[in-house]
Amino acid sequence: QLQLVESGGGLVPPGGSLRLSCAASGFTLYHYTIGWIRQALQKDREGVSCVNNSDGSTYDADSVRGRFTNSRDNAKNTVYLQMNSLKPEDTAVYYCAAEVLHPVQAMCVNVWFSGSWGQGTQVTVSS
Repeated sequence: QLQLVESGGGLVPPGGSLRLSCAASGFTLYHYTIGWIRQALQKDREGVSCVNNSDGSTYDADSVRGRFTNSRDNAKNTVYLQMNSLKPEDTAVYYCAAEVLHPVQAMCVNVWFSGSWGQGTQVTVSS
């Protein structure tokens, strides 16, 4: 069974930081594209930051570019999303998802992930 488990969400004031983690089991992340996807209340899913773990290519949405950074720890089979300078509009449930390797920009923009999804972790940015 392929599983992803997100953690690290919480309540943070504007300008603060959080680091989300996504731990995988049942498969090796190196062979997949990993997407961080968020869904705010009453809004569609948005691909935020995605990485092709094989070649290292990345794509970040305009709304988060320069503020969010993805990374991975192959030994732990875990990917991370470091979120800095958080804004209230970043408030959403954040999911990680895995898919076989395809062009990362298209996958992120179109939320083209049909493989494994995590359960999501809530991020709330508020004073």
